[in-house]
Amino acid sequence: MADNDRTVTLAAVSGAHGVTGEVRLKLFGEGVAALKRYRAFNDSTLTLKKLRDDGKGGAIARFEEVADRNAAEKLRGTALTVPRSAMPELEDGEYYFADLIGLAAVSDTGEALGTCVAVENFGAGDVVEIERPPGEDGKRRRFMVPMIEAAVPEWDHEKLVIAAAFAEE
Repeated sequence: MADNDRTVTLAAVSGAHGVTGEVRLKLFGEGVAALKRYRAFNDSTLTLKKLRDDGKGGAIARFEEVADRNAAEKLRGTALTVPRSAMPELEDGEYYFADLIGLAAVSDTGEALGTCVAVENFGAGDVVEIERPPGEDGKRRRFMVPMIEAAVPEWDHEKLVIAAAFAEE
């Protein structure tokens, strides 16, 4: 279903922690336990040695390749990625955000709407952001659609089908 050559960002280094080469992580997945499934990140350039919860929604990590604070500070802003193919299989009706981004969006009447450029979750559920092709003025417009069955009745590895009532002009 998904493009398994794609990489998925699971966390980002937000800074150094302490003086021995540990780093603080901002997590984008389902917490420390989910991140512990993986040992190597970024095409195996970073190998996880230790990982623990920081008690603030993030994590503290130590990588084998990072020996001191200076090396840890150089990682600030580094995204930790894994191949999509390394992610666990999903049940029917489940998706990874990375699987939706880049899909064509069409209405349930067959009208091409644009491309899914982002998936957000502000707390009330997932929302997909669709970017329309450039209009006559050359500007690209975007609209957001809740990822609920009434608004997105179906999707597959090629497209999102969006109910026409949710496709803003």
